[in-house]
Amino acid sequence: MPHKLRKIRKKRGSRTQGYGRVGQHRKSGSKGRRKVGRHKHLWSYVISKEPDYFRKSGFVSPKTIGTQVNTINIGELEGLLQRIDGGKSPRSKTLRTIDLKELGYDKLLGEGKITKPIHVRVPSHSQAAARKIEAVGGQVITED
Repeated sequence: MPHKLRKIRKKRGSRTQGYGRVGQHRKSGSKGRRKVGRHKHLWSYVISKEPDYFRKSGFVSPKTIGTQVNTINIGELEGLLQRIDGGKSPRSKTLRTIDLKELGYDKLLGEGKITKPIHVRVPSHSQAAARKIEAVGGQVITED
């Protein structure tokens, strides 16, 4: 529990405040984010001995430049089909087609398992995703 009578409060008014000789703590400073005196009396030291102390190096690319790729794994495709159909399975014998670009996805990845054969229309896909879908009897249609 904090209290008003900390050591420094007791020592205020004395010359050295419990630190002994005046010069012992002269260069230590109190700012934790930089070294003491680098902007003041040690400026000539910085210029001569550490010329890169204040400089930035390299280039950081702005985050707005990078493109966002919205991905989906094949393990999520069957759940996506159920959401599209409203929980009911269609009675037709034809293979279902999912247009992932229309749903907002840019790339199909191969994590997970798939049990139903489906046609997937997608701008890009991984080789593992194509292999797994074709192994079940489905097809991946790539749009350019």
